[in-house]
Order: sequence, then C-alpha cells, then structure tokens
Amino acid sequence: MKRFIGTVNLRELLKPVGQMLAFSLISSAVLSLIVILLALVLDQTAAGQAIRERSNVSLLTYTLVNLPQVVLDGLTIGFVYAAIALGYTMVYGVLEFINFAHSEIFAAGAFVGVELLIALKLFGVLENNSLFESYIWLVVAILAGMIIAGLLAITVERVAYRPLRGAPRLVPLISAIGVSFFLQDAIRLIESLTTGQFHRIIPTFGNFDDRIKFGEIPIGESTILLGIQVKSIIVILAAVLMLVGLNYLVNATKIGRAIRAVAQDRATASLMGIDVNRIISLTFLIGGALGGAAGVLYALKFTRIDPFVGFFPGLKAFTAAVLGGIGNLTGALLGGIILGMLETFAGTYMSAFTMGAAGAEYKDIFAFAILILVLIFRPHGLMGENVAQKA
Repeated sequence: MKRFIGTVNLRELLKPVGQMLAFSLISSAVLSLIVILLALVLDQTAAGQAIRERSNVSLLTYTLVNLPQVVLDGLTIGFVYAAIALGYTMVYGVLEFINFAHSEIFAAGAFVGVELLIALKLFGVLENNSLFESYIWLVVAILAGMIIAGLLAITVERVAYRPLRGAPRLVPLISAIGVSFFLQDAIRLIESLTTGQFHRIIPTFGNFDDRIKFGEIPIGESTILLGIQVKSIIVILAAVLMLVGLNYLVNATKIGRAIRAVAQDRATASLMGIDVNRIISLTFLIGGALGGAAGVLYALKFTRIDPFVGFFPGLKAFTAAVLGGIGNLTGALLGGIILGMLETFAGTYMSAFTMGAAGAEYKDIFAFAILILVLIFRPHGLMGENVAQKA
C-alpha cells in the first residue's frame, strides 16, 4: 500500500480544509452583504411594510435574524452538490467527457443505502441501538452505496464508453444520455419488481433527526430557533472527508500522479508504462463511489428518494462543476458551495423581497443566471479548467 500511497503529505492533506473555510466564509460574507443591502433599499417600500405588518419588525431586522440559519443550510446543501460534482470533475479531468449518467449512479447509491437500512429496520437490527451502533450502520449503508455505485460506474465505462473512446465527442455524449435514461428505468423496474413502490423513505433511527440548538433570536412576537440537525452535520463532515481524501489521492500519491499523467497525455502515459484503461476504470470507480456516498447522504438529509432523484441534484452538481471550473477539484468545491448558498439565500429571502410574487420555487433562476454570467465573462469557470495539470 505504501508503494502506491507514499509518505503522508500534510500540506496536501490540510490544504483543501483551508480552501473550504475560505470559500465558505467569503461566499457567506458576499451573499450576506448583498441581501443586507437589498433589505436596506427595500425597507421603506411595500415589501418592508408587508414584513412589518406580518412580523412586527423591519425588513432589515428580519433579514439579519435569519442570516445565521440560512448560512448553515446553504453550507449543508452546498457540500452535497460539491460531493456529487467531484464525479463529473474526475471523469472530465481524465477523458474531457461529461458523464451524464453520473446522476443515475448517484441515485443507485442512494437506493442501495436506503434499501439496506429498510431491510435492517424490518429485521429489527436498528431497534434499541446505541448511538455508536446507529452510526456504524449508517457507515455500512454509505459503504454499500459506494461499492455498488463504483462497480456500476466501472460497468458503464466498460460497456458504453470504452468502445467509443476514439469516436467524435458527440458520440459518447449521446451514449451517456442513453445510459442515463436506461439506468433511470432500470432502477424503477427493480423497485417495482421487488418492493412495488415508487418512493422510498429512509427509516428513522439514531439521533440523526435531532436538532442541536445554538440559541433563540426574538423577531417581533415570535422567536427563531437557531440550530442545525445532526444529519446536516454528518453530511458536511462526510463531504469534507471525501473532498480532502480525493484531493490527497490525486495530488499526493503515485496513483494520483498516474491519473494526472493520463489526463495530460494518454499516449505518452501509455509509453511510460501506465495502464491507461486501468487508470480510467479506477477514475470511474472513484467518481462513482463518491457519487454513491453522496446519494446516501442526500437520502439521509431529505429522507425520501425515487428513481428520478438523481436528475436535479445531478444537474445542480454539474452546474457547480462548470461554475467552479470543470476538471478542477478545487473548482468543484467552490462551485458547490456557491450554488448551495445561492439556492438557500434566494429560497429564504426572495418571497420577502417580492411580497410573495416570487417564492422559493424560483430560486433556481438565480443560480443558473449566475452560471450564465460566469460562462459569458469567464468560460472556463471561476477557478479555470485543470485538465492538463503537470503530472
């Protein structure tokens, strides 16, 4: 193992942690400043009057007291998008190819983890467990989702992509879209034959739904409870571990050096003794496993899944990868955090600023509008593409 991993490089291990903190703080500060300025501008308008009549506070006060909770929620969904975006980034970095089937690999991982937990619940394994045992079973479900999703990703690469590797780029792209639809219906067929249900709900166990309270903020005649659910903390910590681990693997190990060499020049890498097909399969395995883990974490956070659960999170994750810079691991992290923050801020404040004319259902408009602007003025994304990094 040491032959492939090498000695531990603390700099590469800690570097993404600093980046995560910086991205989180900067994006939170910028978006907070924007909504505060909007609240100041709109405070004396009809929107401000509507808030005063409803909550007995000014629009600025309403904005400020909700900010801490909005930031926490934005970080949670942002890290989920970042974890899913890593799969797109890994494959694009090596093949310069968008794997649109990654959304369904994410969904497959979610179903494997949820079905395993449902089975454990039916057999009474999850009943009367200690907190330690509950966390162990959650880890087992995540690992199961990672294994199946990783193997599925390898299978998809071997069957649908490898035979088309020398074809024009449009051909494997069409194949990826076809695989995406095939996997959607395959998941639906399997669920119909085995459970007869379209929606699956992750069972309740452990303390994952408990809320850790940080305090109370009075707003008019009511009170806002500031806190975060245990499962949100788990999602953030798991996503951080995946991001740190992947960054270290790619940038500080011999396997990562081989992946970067194949990404830079497949022909030369092959001449230097690197098994290109094996490295590409390994890349799909890693990307699929991360997608599977993200699927289980998504199910834990939002509780309900269906065969099409991967479509919108996958689309958002792809947007996050493009926003940060497709092929750039750091860019996937930045894009995920920004997109999660944008969604949460828009979903919380849009209704108040527009007097209910535009609610949370319109939050995606802002996210994709920002993406369009970034692509117009910086086509390679905020961090730039990184597909030819020096190996």
